[in-house]
Amino acid sequence: MNQSVLEKKKQVVSEIAEKLRNAKSVVLVEYKGLTVEKATELRNKCREAGVEYKVYKNTLMRFAFEELGYNEMSANLEGPNAIAFSYDDEVSAARVTNAFAEDSNETLVLKAGIAEGKILNAKEVKALAKVPPREVLLGQLAGVLLGNIRNLAYMLDQISKKGEGEVA
Repeated sequence: MNQSVLEKKKQVVSEIAEKLRNAKSVVLVEYKGLTVEKATELRNKCREAGVEYKVYKNTLMRFAFEELGYNEMSANLEGPNAIAFSYDDEVSAARVTNAFAEDSNETLVLKAGIAEGKILNAKEVKALAKVPPREVLLGQLAGVLLGNIRNLAYMLDQISKKGEGEVA
């Protein structure tokens, strides 16, 4: 094999490995049967969500997965595959690819993923996609805390009123 071709392949494997290291989550999808029009739509949706969607050769992805100890991911590398990288949060890649697959794009199949260093099967990736966005979770937490603070204030008020009644 030509030395420059081998060097280029090594560079791509390094690029994939670096993206895997930096991503908070990754989703591996099979795009068999996806039209160019639909593939462009998926890329645009990923870009809007801050997710990087890339197509690499399976062999090169396999080398990168194995370099980082994600050997189990290699079992999913059959057929035409692409990988979605989420650098901002753990759910964006799963959410955007799952939503796209559910919106009548059954040609896109979620195969596996990685989140917080753990390998996820397709079912777990779909479950991750259903987790509400961070802002919604923070809002829910604030609501719970506010409710507890209100209850505490009410109880303290009742205790102080009871204490005033006993003094009088």
